Amino acid sequence: MSGAAREALPESPEASGTRPETPRQRSLAIALMCVAVIGFACCDTTAKFLNRSFDPLMTTWARYASNVLLVSLVLNPVTSPRLMHSNRLPLQIVRSALLLGCTVLNFFALRYLQLTQTMAIQFAMPLLVVLLAGPFLGEWAGTRRLAAVAVGFAGVLAVVRPTPGTLHPAALLTVASTILYAFYAIVTRMLARHDRSSTTLAYSGLVGVILMTPVLPFVWTAPPTLLHWLLLVAIGGFAAAAHYLLILAHARAPAPVLSPFIYTQIIWMAALGYLVFGDVPDGWTVGGGAIVISSGLYLLYWERRTRISHKTGKPADVR
Repeated sequence: MSGAAREALPESPEASGTRPETPRQRSLAIALMCVAVIGFACCDTTAKFLNRSFDPLMTTWARYASNVLLVSLVLNPVTSPRLMHSNRLPLQIVRSALLLGCTVLNFFALRYLQLTQTMAIQFAMPLLVVLLAGPFLGEWAGTRRLAAVAVGFAGVLAVVRPTPGTLHPAALLTVASTILYAFYAIVTRMLARHDRSSTTLAYSGLVGVILMTPVLPFVWTAPPTLLHWLLLVAIGGFAAAAHYLLILAHARAPAPVLSPFIYTQIIWMAALGYLVFGDVPDGWTVGGGAIVISSGLYLLYWERRTRISHKTGKPADVR
């Protein structure tokens, strides 16, 4: 989900279920999730706006630099001792590099595609994770899940429309970005067994800044107005705030409860796309996006049945 929006999965699944879940906690967690995805939508909208004036690589640097600056006010070696200590440092770097690649590809795609088009394609990420979880995590999908994945990818094809005269090359950037993010999600789950979520969050921004800063002199353009300066800072602020709300949400309710509400982001993407850029989603984007979202919700439904079955000891058809 976005340069920022694609980060709508928790930084570390370990946070899920860290306190007893009550109806009030669950309601609060859902509210926090819904507000978090608004922040991710604002981040993508800001990136698309800034890409009109700047190279997407400069926008990417600003997103990471301002994010690190703002996050460091809360997470730093003073407030969180041994913050940068990782038990799997190479894996942390790989994960952060994957996230950076997602962001760069997404920001380039946003130059040419509507917000809803990129979002509809990115919603295929959970489907890819289902396929990758087998070889990387030993979590093999059954026939029902594979069928849902196949249907979901049909929805992606409806959005992309890979036929002469209808396929915009930028759509392939979003597809590549989504594939990278699926690997990023797998690595995030692997790291959750070894490092704290705060450590993983700190590396996410720091590695991005380190890798993008040498590129900055070659793509730098002086911001023409005060608004552009403010947005260059705000883009990282939206991401930082959304991530913080996301972590708070996952501390209050498990991921299967919260994940369906990630899809509400498409509403805000459509609204902001219309208000800021005058974009109206076409029928293919709406229809394909609905198929992808339905497939994702079906997978969440079966995941939840699996969890309930494991807890109660009752058999369930979770193929």
